[in-house]
Amino acid sequence: MSVSTAAAAQSVCAPLPVLGRDVTVPLVTGGEVAYAALDYAASAPALQRVWDDVAAYAPYYGSVHRGAGYLSQLSTDLFENARRTVAEFLDCRPDDQLVFTRSTTDSLNLLARALPADCQVFVFETEHHASLLPWQDARVTYLNAPRTPRQAVETLERALADRDPYGPALVCVTGASNVTGELWPVRELAAAAHAHGARIVLDAAQLAPHHPVSVQDLDVDWVAFSGHKLYAPFGSGVLAGRADWLQAAEPYLAGGGASRKVTRREDGGVAVEWHESAARHEAGSPNVIGAYSIASACKALTEAGFDTLVARERQLIDAVRAGLAEVPEVRVLSLFGDDAPRVGVISFVVEGWNSSHFAAALSAEYGIGVRDGLFCAHPLVRTLLGSDPQSQGECGAPEAAPGEKSLNAIRVSFGAGTPDEHVERFVTAVRELVTDGAKWSYRTEDGRCVPAV
Repeated sequence: MSVSTAAAAQSVCAPLPVLGRDVTVPLVTGGEVAYAALDYAASAPALQRVWDDVAAYAPYYGSVHRGAGYLSQLSTDLFENARRTVAEFLDCRPDDQLVFTRSTTDSLNLLARALPADCQVFVFETEHHASLLPWQDARVTYLNAPRTPRQAVETLERALADRDPYGPALVCVTGASNVTGELWPVRELAAAAHAHGARIVLDAAQLAPHHPVSVQDLDVDWVAFSGHKLYAPFGSGVLAGRADWLQAAEPYLAGGGASRKVTRREDGGVAVEWHESAARHEAGSPNVIGAYSIASACKALTEAGFDTLVARERQLIDAVRAGLAEVPEVRVLSLFGDDAPRVGVISFVVEGWNSSHFAAALSAEYGIGVRDGLFCAHPLVRTLLGSDPQSQGECGAPEAAPGEKSLNAIRVSFGAGTPDEHVERFVTAVRELVTDGAKWSYRTEDGRCVPAV
């Protein structure tokens, strides 16, 4: 292998630089260790590229839209260029509208507010609460958890076939589960929705950081995701897709920026003419730094190449799954089975351990940050754990309802910024905890399992 070829191979395997990679944390057993951030599914660390771009812009920060000053005009250009960059990242259609929001949750609540009258909504019980709960004011059909991708399509087809064919309908589906990491058959579900006269929105919160998302290729009507899961933690999200329902709906928030013209009426009230552009649902001062950070992350991921990122992540997934498979007490949670394609999100339970206790030991004794609980996907986790959850341990689960303290799981998640060493340390830690037990004692404090002092 030539020097240039070897360097290229090394760069392909290297994680993307993220903030926090040099942060050390104390261990209850003494000393410090570099923190292993393995909770990407909740919030991914900021890419160094994103941080540098934001820092370079920060001195030029100004109000967005309508300002006559140079910094205002520069910030407005930056904001609108960010909109175009993200639309390109998502491969939006020419007439699609892209609205900057606060998060995936905010995006889907915005779409829920824009539903036409008497719209029927179809959503699987396996969704994250962000895509499960916003539709409560509509006619909602909750679909049971499928056990194969084919069953998911068939379940949706049956439900749509039984609906009123003359009214509007919307299907909401995740691209990748925030619990199991499994990829959903989005393209096939979109085809089923359109065949029955329905539209479809894709919750891409867990998909976009790991795989390319093409609105046109997947043939979805809308896509929603969050910046903080895409290595851009500055409080911004995206809803992109068909403009007609958004233009016909009352503004999500009423206020400056959403209004084009406001006049007094003769009866003493005010008459408002709302924008028809994305500004209609972006009232208030836009989060230009949040939008810019998302655009920066989109550029960084595109330049790194998703083929390379996906290939490396598969290696990490295989390493974690192989390591967990060597511990008989560990049960990995899955809807679609071991062979299902997935992103770097894996949930599991350990026989004889309460999951909160196990996660606390990973943090306190190994410097590893994971997630425990029900992951804002309570119906799905309850389905996966079944009627015989693990035995209750020393510490309770903060998300569980009274009487269900043992009903919780552990989630490890990773991505483009995860070093190999973090995954290796995690696998070793699981094996040691199961074999030797925790080195420290733990107690419950304010619903959390913490080291006893």
